Formats: sequence, structure tokens, C-alpha cells
Amino acid sequence: MTDSTPTTTRPGPVSPVTRAGRLVRAVVLGVLDVVRGLATRAGGFAESWLMDAKHATYGIAVTRMLLGATGIGLLLTNFSTRLYTFGSGVAWSGETAEPVSPLPRIWLFSLFQRIRLNDAAFTTGYVILFLLAVAVLLGWRTRLTLPVFFVAWVSFIELNDAASDQGDNMYRIALLSLIFADSAGRWSLDARRRARTRIDPKRNWLVQVWQGDRLLPEWLTNLSHNLVLVSMTLHVCIVYASGALYKAGGEPWQQGYAIYNPLHVTRFGPWPELSDLLTTFAPMVTVISWSSIIIQMCFPMMLLNRISRVIGLFGILSFHIGIAILMGLPWFSLAMIAIDSIFIRDVTWRRMADFVRDSWRNTTAEPEPVEPSVEGPSADGPSAEPPEEPVDQVPVTPAEQPRQLADAGVLTRVEQQPQPGAG
Repeated sequence: MTDSTPTTTRPGPVSPVTRAGRLVRAVVLGVLDVVRGLATRAGGFAESWLMDAKHATYGIAVTRMLLGATGIGLLLTNFSTRLYTFGSGVAWSGETAEPVSPLPRIWLFSLFQRIRLNDAAFTTGYVILFLLAVAVLLGWRTRLTLPVFFVAWVSFIELNDAASDQGDNMYRIALLSLIFADSAGRWSLDARRRARTRIDPKRNWLVQVWQGDRLLPEWLTNLSHNLVLVSMTLHVCIVYASGALYKAGGEPWQQGYAIYNPLHVTRFGPWPELSDLLTTFAPMVTVISWSSIIIQMCFPMMLLNRISRVIGLFGILSFHIGIAILMGLPWFSLAMIAIDSIFIRDVTWRRMADFVRDSWRNTTAEPEPVEPSVEGPSADGPSAEPPEEPVDQVPVTPAEQPRQLADAGVLTRVEQQPQPGAG
């Protein structure tokens, strides 16, 4: 008779290679799970940040206003020499026949190139461009005026390659970016009109859009607006970091005397006395030269933390103010400051606006009128008025008492008191 009881077999010993393979497999699966979780969280955060709401609405509004102010300032300062700098007076350079830049050869940016030899037409276009810059500054019909201003500005600024600088490149790139952002959502005439205008759903679609209704869905405009912020941030960081690396490779910057040379050149030294005062102390020249490299190189990383971002913004603001004053490049500096405005939080802009508004109200508010007192001289001292001569007292009846007080200039409290037996 056979035994039907099952027999258990013990597994043999596991080889070290198998154990190592299982360990590697477990580690890889764990890493993949972590990466998958991080990717899911990062994707969710990016989707929420890009599509849920518009960010830096006050900062990008300041960017629009400062870019408009930059255009106004450049056009005003060059108005007296407009024909010599950009118009028919530049014919001697050969750019009228053969422009150095390829942009005037494109029909979209060839307006000023076609009218530059006609002084009256060029001046008219110059004034229209100035009015467009004012409209951008005020935020009037920004959806229409900003693209037109961008095309007209590129057509104008490329007339004379010798009169342009790198600030013009940053300026037009920022203008192009603002076309796809909601730069007039705050502090603009458009925002005020939208707040006061009630859109009639029964009107025509074009009329609703003209009144301020949405042309595209909200999630798409949020995405476009926030992507503009990302692109401008990347652009600024690349410009600052590449500029710092380029400076660090030059001997004048390594030796610490780089700012001395441009400050003593006639073209970049509008204030010779101030340049001499600043460059007299050699250690100060070295500190400024090296600090400009450090602040530009560290600026992208300093944006990651609020405290370091404040330090970086103060440093880069001082850097551009120094360029504007000492090197005579105010419009380049103002364009860069305009782009850097997006890094300041909306709550900070609101606090600054409230502070300015309250200060203005306190300055322009009229003092409250002081009501004349019916009481006699105070106990602190005699009254400043000379004592009146005594006169004969005439008895006054109760009915004539209000009239006597009115003649004395005090009637408010007495007239408001109800008479006995009245109503």
C-alpha cells in the first residue's frame, strides 16, 4: 500500500547573481515610481500655474508702461535731430539705398524706409509713432495699438544702424512678447473701461469684443500670458548670464579696471567730473567691476528665493541706474528695468500703489475748518484779542437772543436747539 502524503521540497540556495538581480530590479522599480510621482506632481503644478490664472499682472503692466515711456523719451530727445539721425540727413551713410539691417527690406517693416526722404511725411509718421507710444503707456485699446506700435517701431529704429544699441533688441523682443500677454489688465484705460462698461449680450459679436469681451477662452489667454512670463524670464537670465561670462573672460574685468575705460570715453562719459570722482579711488573701481559680474551671474539663481530675489533686484536696479547716469544710456537702462519689473510680486506693487495714493491724498487734502468757539478765554492765558471796552448792557428778551448770537457770529448750535414748546 502506497503512502499518498505529499512531500515538500525545500528550495535550493539562491545564487548571489540572482540576489543581485532582484536587488537591482527593486531599486530600478523604486526609482521609476519616485520619478513617476515627481513627474505627475510637476505636471500638475505646471498645468495649474499656466492655466488657472494670470500671474504678475501688475508687474507686466509696469513693463508695458515703462516700455511706452522709453519710446516716448527716445522720440522726444531725438525730435530736434530726427531728420539728421533717422531721416533724409542719413543719406550720406548709404543706408537709404542699401540698409544694413535686413528688416527694412521686409514689406511689413518698410514704412519708414519708404518715407524717410520726404521730410513732411517722415515727421508725420514720427508724430504718429509718438502718439502710439503714449497709447501704450496709458493702455488705450492695447489689443490694437500694441501690435501697430511694434511694427512701426521696428520700421523706425532700423533706419540707422549706427544709432542703435543692444537695448533696442531687448525693447522690440519685449514688445513682441507683450502682444501675447494681458499687459493692460491693470493700471490702464482698458481696465477702467472694462470695469465701467456693461457688455450687452444681445449686441453684435464685434461690438462685444470692442466693449472688452473675451475674444478667446480664458484658459488659452492664461496660458499665453504665463508663457510670455516664462519666455521673458529665460531671455533676461540668458542675457545676464552670458554677459557675465563674456566679461569674466576679458582681461580688464579680471584685473578689475573695466569700468574705467568707458567712463573716460567722450561717447559714454556725459559727466566727466562725476566719472573722475568715481574712478579716483582704485579699490572702488575694482569693487564695481567685479560686483557687476557677480550680480549678473548669480541673478538667475537669486530669483528662486524671496530674500535673495530682493537683493538681486536691488543690485540689478543699481547696475542699470549707474549705466543710465554715468554712461548716458537712459533708454537702454529703462527698457531693462521694465523687463525686470515682472519679478516683483503683485502684492508689493499694490502696497506701493496704496502708499503713493495715500501720500497724495494727504498732501492734497485741505485742512478741516476750525469752528469758532463760544467759550471765553482759556485758563492757560489771556486771549490774543484785545479786550473790548465795556458797553452798557441792554436786557435781551428770549425771542431776541438768537439774533444777538447771530450778530456775534455764533448761531449754529443755538439755532439747532429746539425751542420750548416747539412741535
